[in-house]
Amino acid sequence: MSVVEQYARAHIVTDEDVDRLDPAAVPVVLRYDPESDPLAVRIDLPGPHAWTFDRALLEQGLRAPAGSGEVRVWPCGRVQAVVEFHSEQGVSVVQFETKTITRFLRRTYTAAAPVAS
Repeated sequence: MSVVEQYARAHIVTDEDVDRLDPAAVPVVLRYDPESDPLAVRIDLPGPHAWTFDRALLEQGLRAPAGSGEVRVWPCGRVQAVVEFHSEQGVSVVQFETKTITRFLRRTYTAAAPVAS
């Protein structure tokens, strides 16, 4: 099993000071490490912001609003999805193209598939 990392660009809205960021082109990293936690994914936002949460939540949120604890995911029209993160520092809302998340999820299931002997 191998780690899956997918670099993506997303729109971010946050109540933090983001003057240094271009809201039209924010780099993010989608990460899945089946050795560390086969049920979780991680999203790294610019700066020291990283969120780890259940992979099933990400998948469910592509079809209908879903949430667990500090993370919420929901579809936004036909081609976008929103991931909302809550912390003591505030709320960050990240908007992705649905195809980006779908492609990432497919890769995670391939990486987690058992190897036939």
